Amino acid sequence: MVASYLFINNTINATSDWMEATRDGTPEFTLIEPFIWEYSSAIGVLLLLPLLAIFWQRTPLKLTTFKSQLAKHLVASLLFSICHVSIMVLLREGAYWAIGGNYDFGSILREFIYEYRKDVWGYAFFLLFYQLYQFIYSRLKGEANLIDAEPEQPAPNHVPEHLLVKKLDREFFVKVETIEWMESAVNYVNLHNEGRIYPLRSTLADLSKRLAEKGFCRTHRSYAVNFSAIDHISYQPSGDGEISLKNGKVVSLSRRYKDEFKQRLG
Repeated sequence: MVASYLFINNTINATSDWMEATRDGTPEFTLIEPFIWEYSSAIGVLLLLPLLAIFWQRTPLKLTTFKSQLAKHLVASLLFSICHVSIMVLLREGAYWAIGGNYDFGSILREFIYEYRKDVWGYAFFLLFYQLYQFIYSRLKGEANLIDAEPEQPAPNHVPEHLLVKKLDREFFVKVETIEWMESAVNYVNLHNEGRIYPLRSTLADLSKRLAEKGFCRTHRSYAVNFSAIDHISYQPSGDGEISLKNGKVVSLSRRYKDEFKQRLG
């Protein structure tokens, strides 16, 4: 999706540069040059986006630490721009050499400031796009699982080592200790395991009690977590808290469940 967007957008930019340059007569550059400028920029962005996605996954957005988050993303946007400009200039130098020309980037400080203005805006756009994509994808994946699932449950008093879950006409053998967190979803509980969602027909209250001996504890009316998946916990002045898991997910810790959670954790 991003590659298609960049190809269309940068092609429009390149043709616009050419049309504007030829509006009043003979242009100062050849037709191929604006395409070299625009496509080298697009390639640089595409090469760096996977690294940005890894960074965004490891530093999920949290309103409780807005200032520190803003500082991190400003630094990240600066590094992104430095790498983007470096890749872009190298590609342009190579392309101009191939056609027998010479590329002049100009004054480094002035041109970098010029490029950074665009890069910081692009960084913010792609960060928003990433967050929106993650949200929509997780919701759609969860809904699809709920529609097609006909899971089974173990006996009420049995503490299982595994859970057998039927999803999309396949049966999955989910190991309990690898489940990172659980989420209530109407008549189901979504088991989150290494980026995958397995819906089990149960209530969160019942399932979290049955799996208590395996290290699971309720943290919110909609969530329960596996102690072994926790990275750190932060608290707010209101008394609520946030549990950051090792996979980057942040789960709410409400005041209602905080005392029991801290007692179990201790």
